[in-house]
Amino acid sequence: MCGRYASIKDPGALAVEFDAVDATGTYSSEAGYPAADYNVAPMKSVFGVVQRHPRDADGNRDMDRTERTIRVMRWGLVPKWAKDPAIGNRMINARAETVTSKPAFRGPIKHSRCLLPADGWYEWQRGTTPKQPYFMTPGDGSSLALAGIWTTWWDPRAEGDAQPLVSCAVLTTEAVGPLAEVHERMPMVVPDSAWRHWLDPDLQDVSALLGPPPGELLGRIELRPVSRAVNNVRNNGAGLVERVAGDEPVPWEREPGEPSAEV
Repeated sequence: MCGRYASIKDPGALAVEFDAVDATGTYSSEAGYPAADYNVAPMKSVFGVVQRHPRDADGNRDMDRTERTIRVMRWGLVPKWAKDPAIGNRMINARAETVTSKPAFRGPIKHSRCLLPADGWYEWQRGTTPKQPYFMTPGDGSSLALAGIWTTWWDPRAEGDAQPLVSCAVLTTEAVGPLAEVHERMPMVVPDSAWRHWLDPDLQDVSALLGPPPGELLGRIELRPVSRAVNNVRNNGAGLVERVAGDEPVPWEREPGEPSAEV
């Protein structure tokens, strides 16, 4: 599963990196927008990248063009049919193998996909006592694009100008290579060559994109042992992603015959 990650860059920087428009409004943590967070946990506000057909003043979609934007979402998907938004606590992840068949996910995977920018994600190694946390992060400082789905939920009890809750879930897939030595699952990371396809609002069947990322992308990821301070969601700060002494980076080596290209 993916239950914790780091999101450090501000929306302006993400807009440049993801070739998007910053649609988050005035950037302010006091206004509820995410500040740099080294310990993103479920139910927190996060940045998401979406691509939609823009609407005019009357709400009509312009089907001849699309716009890619950075938006604020809450991690923990709340389906449109939910009676209580607390259900999001149980829907932080969606398995890539079953996302097209689960009632809560099969609509969003067709119509509402997103990318969730991350500087890296955390996982806890099995078979160690206590479990050793690792931070999986690109060595070049670029962002990872975690595959996500999103939706909007309207509170039936709301009145007046109430706004909908925009929420999301991270897709997970089978871990491969050295990542599998830490945990059997990993977030599905979308290579930049597939961003356009993943975000395309007119493309409903993305089954060809579901699965582990290519070896080239994983080759940039360092498996970094970090402090167990990350176990506590109240802890934050750059120290959480610093390497602890005693281990060296685990390199990725592509298996013989492994495909080297991705859609």
